[in-house]
Amino acid sequence: MVQDAFFKAERREKISKEAKKMSDKVFRPYEAGQNLLMPSSLGDWLPEDHLAYFISDVVERSLDVSPIIRWYEERAQGQPAYHPVMMVKLLLYAYSTGVASSRRMERETRENVAFRVLCAGSHPDHSTISVFRQTHLTALGELFIQVLRLCREAGLVRLGHVALDGTKVKANASKHKAMSYGRMVEKEGDLEWQVVALLAGAQQADEEEDRRHGQGVRGDELPEELRRRETRLLKIREAKERLEERARERARGEAQEKAREAAKVEPEIRTAGEEAARKARPKDKDQDNFTDPESRIMKDGATKSFEQAYNAQAAVDEEAQVIVACEVTQEANDKKQIEPMVAAIRENLSACNAQAGTGEAPEKLSADSGYFSEENVKTLQAQGIDPYVCPDRLKHGDEIPAGRGPLPKDATFPDRMRRKLRTKEGRAVYKRRKAIVEPVFGQIKEARGFRRFLLRGLGKVRQEWRLICLSHNLLKLYRAGAVPVPA
Repeated sequence: MVQDAFFKAERREKISKEAKKMSDKVFRPYEAGQNLLMPSSLGDWLPEDHLAYFISDVVERSLDVSPIIRWYEERAQGQPAYHPVMMVKLLLYAYSTGVASSRRMERETRENVAFRVLCAGSHPDHSTISVFRQTHLTALGELFIQVLRLCREAGLVRLGHVALDGTKVKANASKHKAMSYGRMVEKEGDLEWQVVALLAGAQQADEEEDRRHGQGVRGDELPEELRRRETRLLKIREAKERLEERARERARGEAQEKAREAAKVEPEIRTAGEEAARKARPKDKDQDNFTDPESRIMKDGATKSFEQAYNAQAAVDEEAQVIVACEVTQEANDKKQIEPMVAAIRENLSACNAQAGTGEAPEKLSADSGYFSEENVKTLQAQGIDPYVCPDRLKHGDEIPAGRGPLPKDATFPDRMRRKLRTKEGRAVYKRRKAIVEPVFGQIKEARGFRRFLLRGLGKVRQEWRLICLSHNLLKLYRAGAVPVPA
């Protein structure tokens, strides 16, 4: 039996050697766990034209991150920080590839070759990444202008035709954490009664324990049930105050606008505003969110559902779908966004120019019916911009029909715009609007998966949106084959 076992083992070894010879002819060598005799170079891990190398070159050669570096130099103490250049590369590449979560970024630095290359083998944890992003959010947002300048120098921005649109992006808050003013008033009374009852019960329990065990026994922590109700009551009162202040601001603005239209003098305008604010009261259906009070309930145009969200705006240049201006507003509709967005375009392009100036404006600007008003159209015309703003809401797939016959003498302002859009040039320009701006939102939301802000509060959300739009423009630069140039 021992001899049989020996011959079987010898035969298995012979078969294994023959199989290995055959394998070497068919397959490339593969030995899991093989140690490297020489250290590998990070530069060999990715193709030369990889996005990670492009972003690395842009950050090192073309972007000025000195404000972030100075921030650390002025506060140098304790353990050395990760280098800001590395952290900026990490964030820009992460956002460009649809990774916005700091925990996912930490995981990718261990599991993803491109992240490992950019971080040179370092692995900042998620809290470090989150703190860096929060601390330098404004400086990161200001890189938008520097990237826009690179796009301009690469010939990706022409300003012949700019399309403007907005999209609803969910806030980092649940709509179920919102409450109407009427419900707040009702719940405030209920909670006040419950808190009083629980306090009375707690007092009675304390007296009973003192009688049984004597005074001096510790029992200074509030019951969990009482703490929960007191916290809820405090949140409701804070939310009520926010809604009341919002109602006062709205009433003040409306009253002052009416006073101006009535050609009243400035003291009368202020008095009218303050009088209206004093009498103002929120509507029972007005809502406030406990998690992110600055977000609003908005109707999503795609799903038709109501979400706790912000309205993210983007002005996109026709040449290469580069975003030339971006903003976030709490307004659910777009009626008041044309003037500030055109101002943002001028400001951004002025910052891109070496010579100081008022900034350039697009030759043509197109927008859907959400932006239409006589005042908006005249604002564009006064600035030398040719407006193509549709007065009517079009269903998906609908096209503006060609115009026929002369325009009536008594045609209204919307009728004149309708006729303009029905001309051969008007139809061609407005048809391009969808192809310019809507794919940008598709690339951001679908391709890169950005559908919810991670940060809370209007100020932080604005800077986060600039970071998203900055990374979109970086991708346009990369795909156009642009070469980073020294800052």
